[in-house]
Amino acid sequence: MNTPTAPEAVVAASARTAAVTRNTAETKITVQVNLDGTGRSKLSTGIGFFDHMLDQIARHGLIDLDIDCKGDLHIDGHHTVEDVGITLGQAVAKAVGDKKGIRRYGHAYVPLDEALSRVVIDFSGRPGLVMDVPFTSGMIGTFDSQLTYEFFQGFVNHAFVTLHIDNLKGVNAHHQCETVFKAFARALRAALELDPRSAGVIPSTKGSL
Repeated sequence: MNTPTAPEAVVAASARTAAVTRNTAETKITVQVNLDGTGRSKLSTGIGFFDHMLDQIARHGLIDLDIDCKGDLHIDGHHTVEDVGITLGQAVAKAVGDKKGIRRYGHAYVPLDEALSRVVIDFSGRPGLVMDVPFTSGMIGTFDSQLTYEFFQGFVNHAFVTLHIDNLKGVNAHHQCETVFKAFARALRAALELDPRSAGVIPSTKGSL
């Protein structure tokens, strides 16, 4: 069997659910999302702390999330984390559809002991990431803290969102990272929530997002 050298994606979706498969020479990933879920997750990336962070997205975003990734962890975690971000972004974009009726914007502040993070998201249709997280440690377990940026960069590029992430305080890198992912989840939940006052309306003066 030949190993693919370019991404091959197969996407299926209905309502506010989506499934995406992305296979490359570096990773083989399947992602399933339900934006109107209960926070259930089934996660397997081979990186324990990363699974823990993805679980925060599901639990605090009230998104049902199944992710299975087989990556080249014998090299490092870079391709796994980045490509999961890409594939999750594709799945969210597919599930949200034309964005009619969503609130579009979301923000959240989340503390964890000494750490505090703020995340603001806009389903703008324009990918953009501004992230200021001065991690106090390069590694969190077997997770390279620098890969947090790569995950969110992959996500915004394929979910077509503008995302601002700021860690306002923090001494413990685990706490810093966890507040970022929890705040992201809460902001995502708020932005994706259906607004009964704007049912069927695209939240933009342009008429499209």
